[in-house]
Amino acid sequence: MNKFFKLEENGTTVGREIMAGLTTFFAMSYILFVNPQVLGTTGMPVQAVFLATILSSIVGTLAIALIANVPYALAPGMGLNAFFAYTVVLSLGYTWQEALAMVFICGIINIIITFTSIRKAIILGIPESLQHAIGGGIGIFIAYIGIKNAGILRFIADPGTYVNNHGTITANSSIVPELVTFNNPGVLVALFGIVVTMFFVIRKWRAGILLSILVTTILALLTGVVKVDANTLFAENNLGTAINQMGTTFGAAFGPKGFGSLFSDSSRYIEVLMTVLAFSLTSIFDPIGTFIGTGRATGIFTDEDLKDMETSHGFSSKMDKALFADMIATPIGAIFGTSNTTVYVESAAGIGAGGRTGLASVVTAIMFAISSLFLPLLAIVPTQATAPILIIVGMMMLGSFKEIKWGDLTEAIPAFFASVFMGLAYSISYGIAAGFITYILVKLFTGKVKEVKPVIWVVALLFLINFAVLAVL
Repeated sequence: MNKFFKLEENGTTVGREIMAGLTTFFAMSYILFVNPQVLGTTGMPVQAVFLATILSSIVGTLAIALIANVPYALAPGMGLNAFFAYTVVLSLGYTWQEALAMVFICGIINIIITFTSIRKAIILGIPESLQHAIGGGIGIFIAYIGIKNAGILRFIADPGTYVNNHGTITANSSIVPELVTFNNPGVLVALFGIVVTMFFVIRKWRAGILLSILVTTILALLTGVVKVDANTLFAENNLGTAINQMGTTFGAAFGPKGFGSLFSDSSRYIEVLMTVLAFSLTSIFDPIGTFIGTGRATGIFTDEDLKDMETSHGFSSKMDKALFADMIATPIGAIFGTSNTTVYVESAAGIGAGGRTGLASVVTAIMFAISSLFLPLLAIVPTQATAPILIIVGMMMLGSFKEIKWGDLTEAIPAFFASVFMGLAYSISYGIAAGFITYILVKLFTGKVKEVKPVIWVVALLFLINFAVLAVL
């Protein structure tokens, strides 16, 4: 095990990797509950989606562990599942089977892009200042997720400034965030968790992050924030039912209601292609942003790794292998019956706990497998217990900002837009888009447009097309 995962070479131990894998799992385990809920709005059987979520997560996470030996975990992506359900199915009127077919096409596009080294060219074309901005921006994004999950913020919208879209409230920019009043038991438990996590991190306890999850969960149980009803928990989460329901979703993308009807109406061809483009851009850039952002900040992907990727052929460098592993999960997930599977930014929680190799990811994959049998026990771990981890890890990643020359506005402007939009737009891909577009503008204004690599032009144009398409859809 030490030899296979190169534990000594990466300055880690089996125990540390196990703790990291467990931490990553608990930080992202919410997807097991959220993904079935979101995709269930399309008419998909919820238990089948639950099992598909587990299977796609296991396949993707094991792939990146064994192929690339890096501590990342994959699962159906938040945001992508919402786009699948609320935009593609409920707004545009496609069946969920047709939406799965589009996800499968997106996966094939990712494979082609990876095999033709387009992804590699994109990474190598990103200026170093933007790479550091992406790392810090992901830190903002992670911390913001943690703050929201902790329930510390609430949002005020005036009458007439929001719409109800199939149960999802969309407000305009007049919405204002503010602190909640601290009389909610869940918020108080989360604040306690933040203090406990701060203590363990500052004291540098090896298992501190996992211990903070345990301690906060116990307090949530004692205070009634988490209520346990064994009969209800086991009745609502039955593996046998999930297996039976999965017969409905498995391979549905290839059935008569999937590919069979997706291209049956020629008037929809353009809309289908534009929808696939929207799926693909996020699937391509979320992992790139996560790898660069978390990898550079923690040393998992060093400058030497990026240089190796630049000179390597095939899939010999660590980054090449990670990108190769990432491409496998989406088409397999579509076959099982779930939306795009991608690298999870919450992997940073496990990395913050000391994870440095694929062994941590193997542990996370094992936990996903076990969760199929013990899902009710996972429901006991509240978001208040994992939110503090995301906040602290996000804060640590802000160190990437010190590498940016903020006194040079030609470097500072793209870095600012990339990092801030990543957090405020709740999307790694949109942050990258903002950074690329403003980078091109800065070079145009300073007469240095020749410094912009072709791949940056192409990607920025694709994002602009994507924004135009989303404005029309």
